Amino acid sequence: MAVCARLCGVGPSRGCRRRQQRRGPAETEAADSEPDTDLEEERIEAGAAALCGEWGGRSASPSPPPRCSLLELPPELLVEIFASLPGTDLPSLAQVCTKFCRILHNDTIWRRRCREEYGVCENLRKLEITGVSCRDVYAKLLHRYRHILGLWQPDIGPYGGLLNVVVDGLFIIGWMYLPPHDPHVDDPMRFKPLFRIHLMERKSATVECMYGHRGPHNGHIQIVKKDEFSTKCNQTEHHRMSGGRQEEFRTWLREEWGRTLEDIFHEHMQELILMKFIYTSQYDNCLTYRRIYLPPSHPDDLIKPGLFKGTYGSHGLEIVMLSFHGKHARATKITGDPNIPAGQQTVEIDLMHRIQLPDVENLCNFNELSRIVLEVHEQVRQEQQQQPEDRTEDDEGAGPPTEKVGEPRNEEAAALKEEPVQFVLPVGVSSRNENYPRTCRMCFYGTGLIAGHGFTSPERTPGVFILFDDDRFGFIWLELKSFSLYSRVQATFRNADAPSPQAFEEMLKNIQSLTS
Repeated sequence: MAVCARLCGVGPSRGCRRRQQRRGPAETEAADSEPDTDLEEERIEAGAAALCGEWGGRSASPSPPPRCSLLELPPELLVEIFASLPGTDLPSLAQVCTKFCRILHNDTIWRRRCREEYGVCENLRKLEITGVSCRDVYAKLLHRYRHILGLWQPDIGPYGGLLNVVVDGLFIIGWMYLPPHDPHVDDPMRFKPLFRIHLMERKSATVECMYGHRGPHNGHIQIVKKDEFSTKCNQTEHHRMSGGRQEEFRTWLREEWGRTLEDIFHEHMQELILMKFIYTSQYDNCLTYRRIYLPPSHPDDLIKPGLFKGTYGSHGLEIVMLSFHGKHARATKITGDPNIPAGQQTVEIDLMHRIQLPDVENLCNFNELSRIVLEVHEQVRQEQQQQPEDRTEDDEGAGPPTEKVGEPRNEEAAALKEEPVQFVLPVGVSSRNENYPRTCRMCFYGTGLIAGHGFTSPERTPGVFILFDDDRFGFIWLELKSFSLYSRVQATFRNADAPSPQAFEEMLKNIQSLTS
């Protein structure tokens, strides 16, 4: 009642005005005879009085706690706080007051932002010799060119490529990744620098072209739009060699293929190599790059998706990207050739149709393998005719297959997945690399894309996807009677993850449309 009285603005000896208005005279007299407070209210008031006594007893109400301003903190503590904030927020913080602006000139803050945001592990203190601060490195180099960090595909016609732009010490360097020399698919990737950006003075960053054999020279980078940029060389004379085009070709052949023209006896292969040299030489002064992402992974994927090196006959080794899409898996070309250009889906695997290989003796017979695959091919064709809606958008978003056609179920399927079986290529199937694994985990029905020169008359033909282990797989092209071996690219790429599965799918469509 006392609480109600205080809220209503009446004295302790009177009741609530609104309640009194509703009551009759007898009820009002009875209510006035009741005590104004109950035991719970007395305890609350007693506790409040005790607290007042603890605060000195000088006033009936407690005094507010002392106010603490961020400006009153010592500078060394503010440095620690500011250094933990994202570098993009610090310019706004500098506009708050003169003290914050002065503290944000401390290089300790920017040295930490360079290390945590861009992985710069170099001793940035040596920059003091050149008069360049860590703040300059962050603002004029790292932050300014942050949009070009990651993986890119150069627009070199059907050949494509793989560019990795990274922060390397106090430089930003664009490394072109090249497959190992044919046919050594298990060898590590090769790479060479195409450009670099560094800060040697306080004014602005310097862009240098690294193409050719005469050292760094003046270049230019332009960010065309989101997920696209271009490079230009301003001194193309540095790309030329004193011996003319013949010397340039022999040098390129030795670097690209690891051999001389006299070592290549296959006339068709000589033509393909010469064609590639002539075509790619046109892009030595200006190149456009489009961003690519690494495929997202899922615990139920057959193996970890990613980049692989694969053998492609006379075209040599090429780079493909393996990704999983519900009931299907795809191998998309990152580098390509005049027949199947970069960006196209070279292999598609049907994870719903597993193939049981015959024993080793029967596997040596190509006709037996062909019969098994063509039976599955006809089965798939009939299923597509009966249920065309099941093939909409390749069943994207669908979960992993729960039942695979042509394989034992339950315990037998688990045993097959865990225990490798013997594998050998059928007689008559050509392979660039005879050092392929002799055991495999499982096989699936798939289709491979073939076409004439210039990507003419493309068609998908049946084949066999062979999973050897976590880092290697193969594909038998029935119509071509050839075998491609793929080995995982063992490299770590930063700034290459797709922001969402939808962004990755959109990227695949974009790079495919460029060569369609």
